[in-house]
Amino acid sequence: MQVRDVMNKSVRAVRPDTKVMEVASLMCLYRYHGLPVTEEDGTLIGFIAEKDLLHHLFPTFERLMEEGLGNVDLDLEMGRYAEVLDLYVSDLMTRNPIAVTPDMHVLRATTIMVRNKFRRIPVAENGILVGVLSLGDVHKAIFHANVAGTLKSR
Repeated sequence: MQVRDVMNKSVRAVRPDTKVMEVASLMCLYRYHGLPVTEEDGTLIGFIAEKDLLHHLFPTFERLMEEGLGNVDLDLEMGRYAEVLDLYVSDLMTRNPIAVTPDMHVLRATTIMVRNKFRRIPVAENGILVGVLSLGDVHKAIFHANVAGTLKSR
């Protein structure tokens, strides 16, 4: 079973010059946990995930050392979210993301995901985004293959 057999081909991607407000809205409205970032021609250049947005709310290590962990007002930090929304995707995205190819065996792709603690990974062919693979997609495909009896038993 190859990645192309399992991946989601109708993928929403964003551009690096997209405001984080738009990305956060998509994440909240459509329950996207992350979105590929592409150039106009579909070239995969990054990935932006919820953790990237929330990471900016964490006090820096230096600040924690200066003020002490118990002295940081976490509610005040949460209020800084509006500052994050004013940023651009290019400010927060992971650049040059790990991607898999459509012709890769689905378990090889899953190994890459698990080792990197990813729940989803972009699928690219010659650098162009063609889909996204999630652990849920893999599990569902393996479940159906086994229930339908399409996998050979030993």
